[in-house]
Amino acid sequence: MTISGGKVNPGGDDPESAIETELMFLRNRVKELEVENAKLLSQVSSCQCQQMEVKHDRSVSDSNSLVRRRRRLRKGDDNNIPSHLISKRYIALKIMYFGKRFYGFSAEAQMEPSIESEIFKALERTRLLVGDKKQSNYSRCGRTDRGVSSTGQVIALFLRSRLKTPPGDFEAHVNGKLGERPEYDYVRVLNRALPDDIRVIGWSPAPIDFHARFSCSAREYKYFFWRENLNLTAMDIAGKKFVGEHDFRNFCKMDAANVHCYTRRVTFFEVSPCQNSHEGAQLCTFTMRGSAFLWHQIRCMVSVLFMIGQGVESVDVIDTLLDTTKTPRKPQYLLASEIPLVLRTCEFENVNFICSSGAAESLRSHFKNESLTYQLESVIYQEALRNCLPLGNDQSLCNGVEKIKKRAVHVPLLSRPTEPSYEERSVKLKSRQHEETCPPV
Repeated sequence: MTISGGKVNPGGDDPESAIETELMFLRNRVKELEVENAKLLSQVSSCQCQQMEVKHDRSVSDSNSLVRRRRRLRKGDDNNIPSHLISKRYIALKIMYFGKRFYGFSAEAQMEPSIESEIFKALERTRLLVGDKKQSNYSRCGRTDRGVSSTGQVIALFLRSRLKTPPGDFEAHVNGKLGERPEYDYVRVLNRALPDDIRVIGWSPAPIDFHARFSCSAREYKYFFWRENLNLTAMDIAGKKFVGEHDFRNFCKMDAANVHCYTRRVTFFEVSPCQNSHEGAQLCTFTMRGSAFLWHQIRCMVSVLFMIGQGVESVDVIDTLLDTTKTPRKPQYLLASEIPLVLRTCEFENVNFICSSGAAESLRSHFKNESLTYQLESVIYQEALRNCLPLGNDQSLCNGVEKIKKRAVHVPLLSRPTEPSYEERSVKLKSRQHEETCPPV
């Protein structure tokens, strides 16, 4: 009996033939196994290649993520960078704004829009502000009211810089020791982000102890008005009485809770005609300069000067109102309009504002275009004035009797009702504070 192909061959007649058959079978089986082994090796190799590709893709993805992270940091994503590692310097900015549409300069009244809030929006948008407003050591020179404009407001704060010096090197911060790259063009950069009625017109390095309000040596205001029938000579004589150091409590809005001294020094006053005129009407201006002014002081002074110019008050009323012993309470009278009032300039020692030639050219072009726009609006009103109906077409007659509007009768200032004095306000304020701190049992 022999075995062939794994099966029993009962015949077994030729042993040699059986052995050759068995060898042939074994050789074929070896070849089959070699083919299967080659297939398995090929599959193993393919799996290893795929694993390597996965590892490669992950490494490429990680490197791309790192590149993107670095790019974000280079673009100014300061959220992950400590503020003390960002180069900054203390600077003063000179600002112009047309105040008609704003609720004053300060953002603290929380009435929007304000000039201050628009400036900080631009600082954040341009990423010049490092940290927040409190961290910037911010100060402002003047806090103009709603509708008041300025051509020389000044603020001071820390802004991003290309200055490469240690934070304690104050001389370098003022003198501007820079590296190879020039300093940021603060005027051009900020003006691209500000609305059309606000513009930065200059910047200056400032010492660390600089304060825009308390470092100011003088402020100059202008108030524009049409001459009409006003007596300029009388107003000029009256206005000169403001020059010097006086108690201006009768020429301001009193704030007894925060202001306890109402003495201010006026160093200059002038009434002068301007170059502008319209259909024979001459534009004039009051120019006033002083170290500091009280709340609504300029508008109160102008209001009384207008009464003198109209001839309804005498020049001597200024002396009477400045004498707080004789007149301890302010007479009630309306403020002059806020629209013609302009904070013209704020003066400082050792602060020289600069502006690049490119930024200056852009400013001149912008102001010229804005001026032309407002002149076009003026032309529209003039055209409407020409198209008004003749005065003869008055339809206000009733049964043939014309309704005549009574002319307001002027009440002399010194005969009018008065506001509480400073002392009376202080007593009332202390009484109110006492009631709040010691409520009744």
